Amino acid sequence: MVFRNIALFIFILFSFTAKASFILLPMDETSQQNHLKAYGITYWCLDKKYKASWLLNYRGGSFLLPDANEIRKECQIRGVSFEILSDADEQAILNEIASPSQNMENVILEKAPKIAVYTPKGKQPWDDAVTLVLTYAEIPFTPIYDTEVLSDQLVLYDWLHLHHEDFTGQYGKFYGSYRNAPWYIEQKKEAENLAHQLGFSKVSQEKVAVAKKIRDFVIGGGFMFAMCSATDSFDIALSAEGVDICESMFDGDPSEANYQSKLNYSNSFAFKDFILERRPERYEFSDIDMTEKRTVPMEKDYFTLMEFSAKWDPIPSMLCQNHTQLIKGFMGQTTAFDSKLVKSNMLILGSCELNGEVRYLHGQKGKGMFSFYGGHDPEDYQHKVGDAPTMLDLHPNSPGYRLILNNVLFPAARKKQQKT
Repeated sequence: MVFRNIALFIFILFSFTAKASFILLPMDETSQQNHLKAYGITYWCLDKKYKASWLLNYRGGSFLLPDANEIRKECQIRGVSFEILSDADEQAILNEIASPSQNMENVILEKAPKIAVYTPKGKQPWDDAVTLVLTYAEIPFTPIYDTEVLSDQLVLYDWLHLHHEDFTGQYGKFYGSYRNAPWYIEQKKEAENLAHQLGFSKVSQEKVAVAKKIRDFVIGGGFMFAMCSATDSFDIALSAEGVDICESMFDGDPSEANYQSKLNYSNSFAFKDFILERRPERYEFSDIDMTEKRTVPMEKDYFTLMEFSAKWDPIPSMLCQNHTQLIKGFMGQTTAFDSKLVKSNMLILGSCELNGEVRYLHGQKGKGMFSFYGGHDPEDYQHKVGDAPTMLDLHPNSPGYRLILNNVLFPAARKKQQKT
């Protein structure tokens, strides 16, 4: 009798184990203890050649993985919440998602994208929110800079990130406040030396050449994600190709007369009709940025994510997956974009109607795509030079950082044509 009971127990246990075929990483507000590292687990699975699915709008954009001991162990090590599903559980979820009445979709993730981060040597990880969150989520990336870009190494990657950069050759417009600071003097010298080594007489000429290589990377099918000043300075550099917009303290000679009228807005990715900031002492590139035009106080500074049809428009739906539609605002050299200066063919992903500003947008260029995200650090409201680094262990469920990681995983998805 005892033997039979033991045998029955073993049979039941075996049956349960046999039916536990899937792992769900829930991404809703209450179930997931570390949203950011959940992306890292999903990337890790793809890198290990496991199949994975992104369940758009299901419990905050959850991830469905096969059940394997090493995946369970990795979740436990990284502190990621997971649920074990039977075949019947998984089928019930997929049936719910497939229902025409549900704004949900099951997107297959095919491969781990190869990630490059455009960043100069010596840059601290906390100077770049994407580098910071990739490191925290344990998603591997390769730092590259001008030498690699100009030698056509972008073809090795699927995804490129640009952060607090200046593609105009004006050294970040730090001249007004920091022109006598040792770090500014050293960075200016290093930029000039690099430009000369690469065969350019001016930093501005070298930077526009870099911007054009990045443009070609996107046109050829790459995915680019930019934050903070990399967004507007990139478009400005492309629109000002062949035009000297730099004053003498930046490149040794005066800017070109009437340079504003010589800008070619058709060359830019996202912005139109912008007016450049001519004064070198102002920490601003143009009127694209809303930093000095905003009226919202810090405690009321939020922006709203747009809602899309997951079945018909999976691309913007992926980029907006979150456990909340209301995202806490944060500032940067380029905080947000003036909605009047955003091209009509851009897809607005997040905006603050109170200020008439766009915080997050997406577009297509050639065979590739790009996203622009305003602000510097989603958990540091007003990041300043020399500020202490953000400790992401204190913000493992950050909605603002989730938007970055949506973009990281987006190129892994099996491509579907957007319907609208």
